[in-house]
Parts: sequence; C-alpha cells; structure tokens
Amino acid sequence: AEASSPPRWEIGLYAAGALALLGIAAINLWKLWRSGSYPAPSPFPNYDYRYLEQKYGAACPDVRSKRGLAPGSQRAPGRSSSSRKSSLRAEDTLESIQELGSLELMGRDLGLAHYGPLRKSISADSLNSISSIGNNFGQDFTVGQVEVSMEYDARAAALHVTLLQGKDLLEKEDARFESCFMRISLLPAEQIVGISRIQRSAYSVAFDERFSVPLDPAALEENSLRFSVFGIDEDERSVSTGTAELKLSDLDLATRPFNAWLYLQDTSKAVDTVGEILLSLSYLPTAERLTVVVVKAKNLVWSNGKVTADPFVKVYLLQDGRKISKKKTAVKRGDTNPVFNEAMIFSVPAIVLQ
Repeated sequence: AEASSPPRWEIGLYAAGALALLGIAAINLWKLWRSGSYPAPSPFPNYDYRYLEQKYGAACPDVRSKRGLAPGSQRAPGRSSSSRKSSLRAEDTLESIQELGSLELMGRDLGLAHYGPLRKSISADSLNSISSIGNNFGQDFTVGQVEVSMEYDARAAALHVTLLQGKDLLEKEDARFESCFMRISLLPAEQIVGISRIQRSAYSVAFDERFSVPLDPAALEENSLRFSVFGIDEDERSVSTGTAELKLSDLDLATRPFNAWLYLQDTSKAVDTVGEILLSLSYLPTAERLTVVVVKAKNLVWSNGKVTADPFVKVYLLQDGRKISKKKTAVKRGDTNPVFNEAMIFSVPAIVLQ
C-alpha cells in the first residue's frame, strides 16, 4: 500500500479548522445584522462614519461634502483671524505633506525655525482603561464635573445656557454639606444668569435647567461664563466649593452650539502658578488630523520642595470625557525653561472635532 501525501487526516484537520473559522465569521455577521449597530469609533483611522453620523449627526458642515470633494477643489473659506496662521491648509493633500515628513512645512509656517526642526512626539496610545480622565488627572485640584450646553440666538440677541447633569459636585470626605446648587454668572460684570434648584445628592445630579441672558454679538468676544457649585451646610449657609470658567470667544457660538463636560476647580485649595507653556493647534480636514505642537515652557517651579526635576509634557485626547489617546514629549533634564518643539498628531474625524 502507498501512503498518501499529505495524509488524509491532515487534510481533514485543515478542513475542520477552515469550517470553524467560517462558522465564527458567520455568527458574528449574523449578530451584527440583528443588532443593527456598528463598531465603536476608534481614535485611529479605522473609524466607522456610519456609527459617527448615527451618534453625533452632521455636526461639521464639511463632513458630507468632504468625501466627494474633487481633487484640487477648495471649500468656501470660513471665518479666519489675521493674527493666527494655520500651519496646514485644506488644499494640502496627504501626498503633498508626505506624512508630515520632518515637519519642516509646519515649523516654517509657525515661525519655529529658531527653535530647531520639529520632531514627532513619543506615542503612548496604548491605554489600560477608558475610565473618566477625572479619576486620575488633576485630582489634587478638581472637584466634580458638570455637563453644559450653550447656543446663541442671533435674532433675539440672547445666550441660552442649559445645565444638563453633574457628577461628584462635592467631596465625599467633606460631611459639612447636606445639599448643593449651582450658579451661573456672566463675567466680568458678575451678572447672575441663573441659579439651579437645590439638589440633595451631589454625586449624580440631573439638572436639565435652561437659562437665558440678553447678550449682544460683540459681547461674545469680551465676556466669560462662570459655573459655581455651592454647598449648603446645616446652618443653611452657602459656601462656594468649585468653579469653572469659559471664555465665550473660544466657543464660536455665533456659528454652532457648544456642549461639553467641565471640570470644576476646588476653590478651597490654592493653586500656585508653576510656569507657562506655549502650544499651537491646527487641523487638516483632508487627512482628518489634529496636530498639537508643544513648543516650549518657561519659568517652571518644582513642587514638593524639589531642588531640580526633569519636565516633560503629556497630552490627552478626550472624547465624551474619556481618554482615547495620549502622547508625550521627550524629557528635559533639570531645565526650568525647556524647548520641546514636538508635534503630536491625532486622528480625529471631522464629525466629532467639536
């Protein structure tokens, strides 16, 4: 008798493995079809636009036209500032910047030649958790979060502010307060826009309260909003425990509404200035890339009585208050005025940029 080559049992093993893989793929496709949903979006380029449009809607006017844009064509220019110069333009294609290469184009447009060539930052995209950044970032000076939304009615010349919900508005270790409320003020005049209802629980609050304040369009460039949480003690005294401020000029309310979670700073703890940092932001719509350039820092002060330290900068990309990506610069040994000059590139779909 002659032995077959390869043996029949080996062919059967391969065939059984192939059938098992096909079965697993078929089951997953059936589950996806039954659920009618799509995979969760990723901070990397393999995001699913159908999911993003379903979750966020067409939040950016360029989203629907971007995919069908003819090569070499340009969009109508939006509002621009003469004092700010974008390092990358919409007509720059992925090939023209050659994956940003040595970043010479960006360094030239930002006027960073005297700092030396731009470098790519150290990637640290692997995250162990997608828990809220508030649990492990800035915990020394942060007390709770509040979700707010704002929109500007140009016809009525009024700003509408909605308190949506809050988390951990008071420290759990502080037993002085039995309840709390929030106050919204317009700065610099300290005009009270609205005061929320008193909440007995400060750890998971659903406000759902809307306030309006008359505001001229020119005032959007000059005023700020302050969100303050007050704790009420047993003697019914109100004590400010946390605040967050927003400059209206940073929100572009004249063209789109604003919605975000704000991190409340603990007013009972003094936060000393520990230095300054120079940053640059740009967005390339054709490649859907957000670039953060960490240029330099100055006048750094070492904390905890240290005589010297080795500074570096870490940048987190947040989506819905969760960390989805992070990058960091190189370490500068014992330098109180370090020059980093590093570019951090994040993949961000235009539909979720805001």
